[in-house]
Amino acid sequence: MTEASEPITGGCLCGALRYEADTAPAYAGYCYCADCRKASGSGWVGFMGFAASALRFSGEAQQFTSKSAGGGDTTRNFCPACGSLVFGGIVGVTDSHTVYAGSLDDPTAFHPSIAIFNRDRPDWAPLATGLQVFETMPQQGAGAR
Repeated sequence: MTEASEPITGGCLCGALRYEADTAPAYAGYCYCADCRKASGSGWVGFMGFAASALRFSGEAQQFTSKSAGGGDTTRNFCPACGSLVFGGIVGVTDSHTVYAGSLDDPTAFHPSIAIFNRDRPDWAPLATGLQVFETMPQQGAGAR
């Protein structure tokens, strides 16, 4: 990861749950898996991956844990006041976090390069050009989230 020229900030709709990153994300893209579609209420989730050490969180988060496509647990954090989906992972436990691009203060900070779980992408969900497309989860090192 490289240092971000400006901190990357974001949070929930009401502003109670916030984050700040002092580095650029290690990867960014779109996930089309059924869980991300249902969690977002959309055809995909835009995501950015950061090392846990690069992020600072403030405010209370409520967590929802479910099984991931790989069989392990995945934890999504949302604001208990407004319900906005903000980030993935468990603060103080996981070594990296997924920040959901829709929660960015400045949406121009999102520069996707991959699309994952394309096999699950609905026909009506667009696929941007220029992305590296994976039918499922890519191997570590290939931009896995």
